[in-house]
Amino acid sequence: MLFLILSVICSVTVGVIFKIARTYKTPSAQIVACNYVFALALCYLFFSPDLTVLDSSSPWKILIPLGFLMPVVFLFLATSIKHMGIAKTDVAQRLSLIISIIGASLFFGEQFSGLKLTVLMFGFPAIILILDKPRENKESKWIYPALVLFGFGIIDLLFKQIALTSSLPFTTSLFVLFSISLIIMVFINGYEILFVKTKMDLKSVIFGGLVGIFNFGNIFFYLKAHQAFAQNPSTVFAGMNMGVIMIGSLVGIFVFKEKVTKLNLIGLLLALFAVIFIVASQLN
Repeated sequence: MLFLILSVICSVTVGVIFKIARTYKTPSAQIVACNYVFALALCYLFFSPDLTVLDSSSPWKILIPLGFLMPVVFLFLATSIKHMGIAKTDVAQRLSLIISIIGASLFFGEQFSGLKLTVLMFGFPAIILILDKPRENKESKWIYPALVLFGFGIIDLLFKQIALTSSLPFTTSLFVLFSISLIIMVFINGYEILFVKTKMDLKSVIFGGLVGIFNFGNIFFYLKAHQAFAQNPSTVFAGMNMGVIMIGSLVGIFVFKEKVTKLNLIGLLLALFAVIFIVASQLN
């Protein structure tokens, strides 16, 4: 259970770091780039991925777009936290499982059970209510958590595709994806520095390093939790998603004083029910 708790804490901490970095006006793109430098180093240090298994038959048609999508959605995540807060962004990220359920049915032939339909019944109203804006907020940036939701859903589907079409070890795939993501972020930062005249900010190394450490910690402890609960993976699945929704929401509301409406709170409750039914659908 300790590994699961640590994974939840690491996941929420990533959002907290982005929230704090906003007060220092640190460029998100530089933070994300530094994050992949640290995550890549830690991945190599802890997992020792076998790169000799990579060849022309490796699923490059999936790895390359996935490696591109990961940093782009990470930028959406940072922007969503900036404009909409941790509570709504974390829930949007977790509700991306709805996209995974729909995609698995459309593309992988999984059956739509009654439980999965119940997930949608709770999930879609939850999304609408969570993204409801306070009346005094004239410029609700709901598009960013929406992009987070769809982005992480697509990422999850691509990970499933890799698992189905390749015998490539997960640790090797992860190292390759971190490498591609870093290359993408080097180009994005290069463009911003050369053409947008964004200045290099040394604070981005600090914030990016912290994001990279906790981002990697989230993955590392999540894998450890799955090993510890090898006979009952749904425990990890449930604990991770409900834990992040609950802790992320509490941190956003009580620590950062994020404004939420009564409709937002109802949406958070519906989101929890949606995740519970997602777990039940996995058990069946």
